[in-house]
Amino acid sequence: MIVTLVIVLVVIFALVGWVIAGYNRLVRARVRIDEAWAQIDTQLQRRHDLIPNLVNTVKGYASHERETLEEVTAARAKAISVQAPGELAEAENGLTQALGKLLAITENYPDLKADANFRQLQEELAHTENMVAGSRGHYNASVRAYDTARKVFPTSVLASAFNFEDREYFEVETVEVRAAPDVSFD
Repeated sequence: MIVTLVIVLVVIFALVGWVIAGYNRLVRARVRIDEAWAQIDTQLQRRHDLIPNLVNTVKGYASHERETLEEVTAARAKAISVQAPGELAEAENGLTQALGKLLAITENYPDLKADANFRQLQEELAHTENMVAGSRGHYNASVRAYDTARKVFPTSVLASAFNFEDREYFEVETVEVRAAPDVSFD
């Protein structure tokens, strides 16, 4: 009788321990995703803060390129207003394309390309783009680890029972956006 009771208690404690360990693993993975998302958000905010300075610098030299300047401003506003990874990725893709156009028109303005402020802004933007790419990679790796933990058996049972939901990847969609903006200093 006592042996049976001990075995039952050991099994119950093992089961409870497994549930606690599995739940905590899923929570840690979800927290890593939130941390990685905060890093993306920080880098995108830095990018968004640089853009008005870049637009104003270009505006001083290329005031008749109004349509392109307005497109960049509108794309920035859209990117700031969305939060979900999929929507934000789409908005950031549009912003990257608009920035590409903005940087392309600067080729027609040698004085602008020689401007120290413009060159510094280009360098900061290129550095920020690299930081965004790194943060995006870290975020997507965190989502992948979370999804893997959430989908493998037996943790999938816990994930389902405790409503651990899918997380979206933050992905660049188009080939044009996948190419880094051309930031030349010639």
